[in-house]
Amino acid sequence: MLVMKAKNLRKEVNGEPLFESVNFEVHQGEHLALFGKNGSGKTTLLKGLLGQETFDEGVIHRNIPVTHWGWLSASIPADPQKSLKEFVLSGLGEWYKAKENLDQLQKKMGNQPSEEILTSYEAAYNQFIKLGGYDLEVEAEKHLTQLSIDPVLWNTSLHELSGGQKTKAQLAKILIQNPDFILMDEPTNHLDQDTLIWLEDWVKNYPKAILFVSHDRYFLDQTAHAMVELKNDGVKRYPGGYTAFREQKEIERREQERTYKKYKQKKKELEESIRNYHQWFNKAHKDAGQDDFLRSKAKKNVSRLHAKESELERLEKKMGEKPRVEKGLNVSLEGSEFSGRKLAAIENLTFSYGEKEILKDVSLTIQRGDRIAITGPNGAGKSTLLKLLAGKLVPQAGEVRLNPQTRIGYFDQELEMLNRDETLLDNLLSLPDMTQTMARTILGSFMFRRDAVHKNLISLSMGEKCRAAFIKLYFSQANLLVLDEPTNFLDISAKETIEEALMGYPGAMIFVTHDRYLVQKLATRVLYLDKGCLSLVDFDK
Repeated sequence: MLVMKAKNLRKEVNGEPLFESVNFEVHQGEHLALFGKNGSGKTTLLKGLLGQETFDEGVIHRNIPVTHWGWLSASIPADPQKSLKEFVLSGLGEWYKAKENLDQLQKKMGNQPSEEILTSYEAAYNQFIKLGGYDLEVEAEKHLTQLSIDPVLWNTSLHELSGGQKTKAQLAKILIQNPDFILMDEPTNHLDQDTLIWLEDWVKNYPKAILFVSHDRYFLDQTAHAMVELKNDGVKRYPGGYTAFREQKEIERREQERTYKKYKQKKKELEESIRNYHQWFNKAHKDAGQDDFLRSKAKKNVSRLHAKESELERLEKKMGEKPRVEKGLNVSLEGSEFSGRKLAAIENLTFSYGEKEILKDVSLTIQRGDRIAITGPNGAGKSTLLKLLAGKLVPQAGEVRLNPQTRIGYFDQELEMLNRDETLLDNLLSLPDMTQTMARTILGSFMFRRDAVHKNLISLSMGEKCRAAFIKLYFSQANLLVLDEPTNFLDISAKETIEEALMGYPGAMIFVTHDRYLVQKLATRVLYLDKGCLSLVDFDK
């Protein structure tokens, strides 16, 4: 069964095409990964399919109405009025409205009871029971428990949750909706190891259609039936997961190189023939003088010359442009000198949010050459620990002591360290002695080229914001990097480049990540944070 069909979709941003000629289908039971570089328009395409964005051209045939679709966003609005549990229940649109109406009438009965309110309450209660009643609330709690979301958090406001908890909340909302078609934008972001394993298994066994964006290589291999690569001139479908996709792309690249090599050789032969015919004609025409017979004979070379020129023209049209190797990220990170041994010490650190104790008597020493990975379940306090180390939060007990020579470069998973009202170029030009040429060269190495340098940071995609945040680290001259999910939202190519840059960084670092590849490549020590305490993990590089 055809679930959805996109035909000739085109989207422009500031008068420039983001993508065009996008044609693809999704059938029931298919799990398709929408793949492409950051800024290629993947999130825009998903939102357009949902009807949250408009396309400049093209049509979408939806055989299943959008009301029966599920949506997991890479970032959800933090509504301070809505708790985690309320957010999950809001996925049951009609039921949720009936529940809100019932609750309001119940309050009115308590304040000013009347025959009219009682009648309205009875009608609202009957409608609520008809739509599933309290059984659906019990089911929502079951899904929250299934995703290991602590009941203490169920009534917590969304904006107080960690990134992983917000993702889990969206997953619980999808579970209770049981939609016929699910769209997910980076569902693995911020998830801990146990939840990642659960999500991989759930997606593999989900019988209905899923279209998702992810840059988690292992997740793609485990869950995708096919990869749909999005470029500015359309999409192409490749069967299998990421590994199969890379293999097919490599075959394509080699074939393009062989074809181009043949083209160059054929072009060279034709150009040489054309030169020869030119020379023969000019000589024959000159030698013929006024002899009509010899002049006629010379014209035969002109016909052959035109034939070769036409053949060359057809060849060039058929070949088109030379296969291009797309420019990727070009990043290096330098650190300031550090002559001491110990950069930082955390001693008996305690921190709570309200009555919930996050860290309890945590101690940690960071020395020169350390590359410490912090792992643990969502909400355990990993980001909080880094914020305390970076001076973004103040400990309620204990202390953070820095060596006077220590310079910290901080990367926040929420990317709040960026001045979002400035353009990328203006942000750099505000630095002392920075010139336009220098700024553009630096931005180019971070894949911000031409007019992209004039983008406001607030308008960037999450992946672009990540790259912009690394520019900030580039100028920090830090000898201690404090990184909270540094590769989240990056496309795989950029992620692998950042991994290489961090491997070559001469300073120390402490980082939080759920990226199994990153831990394997970088960490010299792995610490596990749970229930307020740090413990060393046995780790074999």
